[in-house]
Amino acid sequence: MKKKEAIVIGSGVAGLATAARLATLGFSVNVFEKNDNYGGKIALFETNSFKFDTGPSLFTAPSFIEDIFAFANEPIDEYFTYKKLATACKYFYEDDTIVNAYTNNKLFAKELNEKLNEDENQILNYLKTSENLYTKTGNFFINFSLQKFKSYFSTQFTKAFTGFKLKHITQNLHTYNKSSFRNAKTVQLFNRYATYNGSNPYKASAMLSLISHLEHNDGTYYPTGGMFSIADALYKLALKKGVQFHFNNSVERIIVTNNRVKGIVVNNQNIYADTVVSNVDAYFTYKNLLLNFNKANKIKKIERSSSALIFYWGINKEFATLDLHNIFFSDNYQKEFEHIFKYKTLYTDPTIYINITSKQEPETQAPKGKENWFVMINVPSNDKINWDIAVNDCRKIILEKLSRILKQNIASFIETENILHPKLIESNTASYLGSLYGTSSNSKFSAFLRHPNFSNNYKGLYFVGGSVHPGGGIPLCLKSAEITSNLISKSKQKH
Repeated sequence: MKKKEAIVIGSGVAGLATAARLATLGFSVNVFEKNDNYGGKIALFETNSFKFDTGPSLFTAPSFIEDIFAFANEPIDEYFTYKKLATACKYFYEDDTIVNAYTNNKLFAKELNEKLNEDENQILNYLKTSENLYTKTGNFFINFSLQKFKSYFSTQFTKAFTGFKLKHITQNLHTYNKSSFRNAKTVQLFNRYATYNGSNPYKASAMLSLISHLEHNDGTYYPTGGMFSIADALYKLALKKGVQFHFNNSVERIIVTNNRVKGIVVNNQNIYADTVVSNVDAYFTYKNLLLNFNKANKIKKIERSSSALIFYWGINKEFATLDLHNIFFSDNYQKEFEHIFKYKTLYTDPTIYINITSKQEPETQAPKGKENWFVMINVPSNDKINWDIAVNDCRKIILEKLSRILKQNIASFIETENILHPKLIESNTASYLGSLYGTSSNSKFSAFLRHPNFSNNYKGLYFVGGSVHPGGGIPLCLKSAEITSNLISKSKQKH
């Protein structure tokens, strides 16, 4: 019997998870990565004993990574550990209001009552609705291929159909939240969940309200060693299952004969396999690897998600007022999103996110008495902005705002600095225009507009990662890998 062979292009989280799943299913898997290490947007670097995760910083839905290890019949504790956090995020407003977003929903409701005069029962009802929306409707969207007709004949689809109300589709997230809460600050807090997939709360549907369930009903977690430990665990699992990795090997082309995948070209050499999985942005897959410019241009027309400008600061001071996750809100959230998505420009009062892993592991993440700050603002994808100029302008704005709210001269505490902007994100990770989540979710039909996990044009070609279904972010990328590997397995069973 012929050995089942598969090639995975790219070793981001979705690529690693797909490789591990396929190897567990009996495939001989080879992964080709243009960079010298695995992880994609999740990388790790160290400067003067300050450690920094380069990309995603929030860890939710740990069951998704546990599923992979259970599927592979490997004990996850030997590869990966994590702990639940008491506080999901700490929110700072310009009028000195500080809200602790507890992961215990009752404590969170009490906090919003005391700080923002919200009705505790209303908060709990909102979160209960979010849970129902997630467990019924959300589960269908993240577990099934929306482009496979038979998905809609499953019992899960019937359950999904009963899980939402019409307003979850007809209303945008802001309108839905405005009708749910008394205080504009609470509305802003819950509007923020649209940014979890790079979207605009004033455009994206209220379906995104289900994200709040993950933080305040299910919980927020911290992986031991930081976020890179997720990629590291998946890499080690893939190795254990026999996956072969080829770093510093950029794929030049996908070989296609009679609309059927035959393999790839690397270093002018043909490497054959009848199953190829692209963990590269779908746009670049079609444009650069398949030379299918018509298909690439169709993808190009769909609105991209937001990107990020990140400063990695080694801070030679500890700030007791800060937590692992911190948000410093803009005074005009709607204008901020108009600038990001409508005008494609930088806003003068951006919302600032700070992640500090040394709050959880002070002995390993930063020198004693110091902190590692991952400072990020949402920005447009890499289109019209001159980032060489924009970085300096944004740096001044961020420092002024943080210094004002924290009542300290933050610039004076910066010991080391590294910077990441959309142009670098695009070149480092092959994400078109540096968009973090592929296409945005700024329309009612966004879930259906995402590229599927398979190709209708080329038999044997599959897709995983943030640019395809079900979307960006670590949990969805892990689900993308599960959907894709299942599709491949079922396809092979037919032959």
